Amino acid sequence: MICFDMLHPYYLPQYLPVMDELTARGESVHFVVYRSEEQQMALDFLVEQHQLDVTWVDNEEQALAYYLKVKPTWVIFGNTFDSANKLQEISRTALMQHGIGPKSCYYTVSESDIDIRFVEGEYRLKRLQAMFPSKQFVDTGYAKLDPIIQGKEKGLDLQALGLDPNKPTLLYAPTFYPSSIEKMGRDWPQLFAEYNILLKPHYFSLSKSNYKKQKQLLEHWGQFDNAYLAPIEQANLLPFMASADLLISDASSALFEFAALDKPVVWCDFYHLRWSYRGIFKFRFNKRMDEDLYKYAGVASHAASYKELKSVVDEQIANPESFATQRANYTYELAGKVDGLCSQRIVDYLLSNEVS
Repeated sequence: MICFDMLHPYYLPQYLPVMDELTARGESVHFVVYRSEEQQMALDFLVEQHQLDVTWVDNEEQALAYYLKVKPTWVIFGNTFDSANKLQEISRTALMQHGIGPKSCYYTVSESDIDIRFVEGEYRLKRLQAMFPSKQFVDTGYAKLDPIIQGKEKGLDLQALGLDPNKPTLLYAPTFYPSSIEKMGRDWPQLFAEYNILLKPHYFSLSKSNYKKQKQLLEHWGQFDNAYLAPIEQANLLPFMASADLLISDASSALFEFAALDKPVVWCDFYHLRWSYRGIFKFRFNKRMDEDLYKYAGVASHAASYKELKSVVDEQIANPESFATQRANYTYELAGKVDGLCSQRIVDYLLSNEVS
């Protein structure tokens, strides 16, 4: 049996293509899902939607107890697991990081005692290996995108969502922090009336009390006739990416994921910073964001302020190929091969490297 450790709902889109490939090869798959007052509705919906075989736990201690009891051949994690060393010689462990964005946690997560990590591309493989020479990394590519590349993910029914299928469609998928949400115009969907707008924020923007102001703004924007706000149970970004002609985002994994599909991206350089990240405390922001933030800024057209956003979006819709070369170059480094076969490579490795 192979287990997937699902701390948050947004881990699932990365796991699903691998689950499907394992199931197709006759392997037994099981999910360990963490109960959460803030996230329970979304978790219940996803478990039912995908008919997942699940064991519910309240914390990492209970998850560890389950793994020690059933002794799965592999446990796949989407983030750190503090007790991973206690699974040595019982189960093999692997990390599938749930995003490919420019935050420093992409790299620091490899400090945990997980046996191997599946990574996306040669650049990140080399950088991680240099940072953690004793760790094992396997370049497989980013499995989350496989369903779109394979043509299995058809996207959303825009008309059923009350939108106009004849209009170009924008996807606004900001992260929760640092975020552009608070810096957007209060009635910005009205200014973009010639477009459909899909609002797909990070899960935390809708579920965490810390971000209630973001939720209020998002719900307000969702009331415009040309806008649709994804409810929290719609955790998978892929249908939105498949349906959109252009992505608007800030320094998020979604930005690089969308660019990997060779579609235009507008990167918002305006974002709200907490007071503790401003002025003399700006170093905290720089610590949170990795150097990749600046190294790969050329993957997208940039809007320095909200006032610039409309003109930048219009220009990219009119000339979607203008950043095609940059997208191809940066995608190779940040996402690796985008061929729809990443989940196959991951499963090949899992099945050929089981615990003896």
